[in-house]
Amino acid sequence: MPKKRKIENNGLPKRWRMRSGGYYYRVPKGEEENWEGKTEYLLGHSLTSAYRVYADKIELNNDATTIGDLLGLYELKEISKKSFATRERETRLLPDLHGVYAHMPIISLKAKDVYRLKTKVGEQRGEATANRMISILSHAYTKAIEWGLCDEHPIKNKVIRFSIKPRDRYVEDWELKEAFSVAPELIKKYIPIKSLTALRRSDILSIKKTDLKEDGIHIKQNKTGKLIIIQWSDELLGAVESVKKECKKISSIYLFSTLNGQPYIKENGRTNGFNSAWKRWQEKAIKETKLKNKFSESDLRAKTASDTTEQHAFELLDHSTSDVTRRHYRRKPKVVKPFSLNNILH
Repeated sequence: MPKKRKIENNGLPKRWRMRSGGYYYRVPKGEEENWEGKTEYLLGHSLTSAYRVYADKIELNNDATTIGDLLGLYELKEISKKSFATRERETRLLPDLHGVYAHMPIISLKAKDVYRLKTKVGEQRGEATANRMISILSHAYTKAIEWGLCDEHPIKNKVIRFSIKPRDRYVEDWELKEAFSVAPELIKKYIPIKSLTALRRSDILSIKKTDLKEDGIHIKQNKTGKLIIIQWSDELLGAVESVKKECKKISSIYLFSTLNGQPYIKENGRTNGFNSAWKRWQEKAIKETKLKNKFSESDLRAKTASDTTEQHAFELLDHSTSDVTRRHYRRKPKVVKPFSLNNILH
């Protein structure tokens, strides 16, 4: 039975591991001469540099013929560019796709093969997992056409994914007030900025003091890489100043930092320390306040999107389409006026 991967290595390509602040590649037996005679090769101390060195050291096989070859190329060329959360989720599913399709020729995949995968994974591991696996395979084939590995797409407009009901948890005002009353200092400083900006957790925890400029907070979003500027309001300025006042006790370049000045978000995108603080807070709120149901950090992003206008929510969340905002983040029921019969029956 293969050894379970350590948490810090989740999201990394096969044979990679993180050790002592560096990213290492465990060289397959017999290939040491291609890696300066080493059995474990240091790729770099940042993910960007590690991927660059790895790509330079291996020969990208653009004559790939099997789906296993295609998935290997896709991992290196495409998954490596994605946000940590997406990269971790997709690399976790790649072995399963390899197990099913590794030796199948790229040009042989049919829609019926993908439907069999959809049914089996949907029954055994859930519909959301099945949809993710189909999405990876579909995008890999989109790139395969671009790379000249095949001419036809076996999935696009041919395979219907499961329809997943969006999360509908809406945090009522009184719930937030109750929970806030027992929040630790970190959470008390964090929630106003989260609620006012609706930024993702990774973006808030990545804010540096140099990002606080005259016209607002400059955020290069971790998920999309796009720059967004959140303009100052009196409330937002007050919330940030409150955090900065606390930061004066700690020497750090980050707005939110640990006692030793380090950010709550690591280079690999993990926010374990912050997540633990959030979990402890929610458990305490359930025990000590009137709150009955926990809420997630991302539920506050949806609360802001639900409490403002649809157009403002779309601009704040910076989605590619308003449909995404409407479907996944607008969680209040729509209020409509009844029809009037006054001019008909009276």
